[in-house]
Amino acid sequence: MKEIKIGLGFDSHPLKRRRRLIIGGVEIPFSYGLFGHSDADILFHSLSDALLGSIGEYDIGYYFPDNNEKIKGLSSSIILKEVYQKVKKRGYKIKNIDVIIIIDKPKIMPYISEMKKNISKILNVKRRNIGIKVKTWEGFNFKKVASCFSVVLIEKNDTLKR
Repeated sequence: MKEIKIGLGFDSHPLKRRRRLIIGGVEIPFSYGLFGHSDADILFHSLSDALLGSIGEYDIGYYFPDNNEKIKGLSSSIILKEVYQKVKKRGYKIKNIDVIIIIDKPKIMPYISEMKKNISKILNVKRRNIGIKVKTWEGFNFKKVASCFSVVLIEKNDTLKR
């Protein structure tokens, strides 16, 4: 029987003026961007936490603390790549990814294909095995917040010795 594991990740950042809006490695034109120590990419952060959780590790704040000035403004694609190396080192491959982005504005749907392309390239997973859905806050008073949930399924890679 193959060894499979699941990981769940979550991230949330406020939207602020004079910040770039980067989600899934895609810069989206908008008057607000996500505020954080790095580029605040909620999709890559939640996906990184899901991957770390799937192998029983701490969250990304442990490895990339927000008080480390050396990583201020860091691209979250670097975070995701480093996390993926930990997963591979343990002998796992990613089978499936499912993501929900929650944001009122701007509309994210036109950028999903490019987000899937970025995830596929970084994590070596087929695009057809990546689900990305977008929801709004449905009238709740969270107009200046964006959040993301991610779930990953990983499987022990049979080509590696245990």
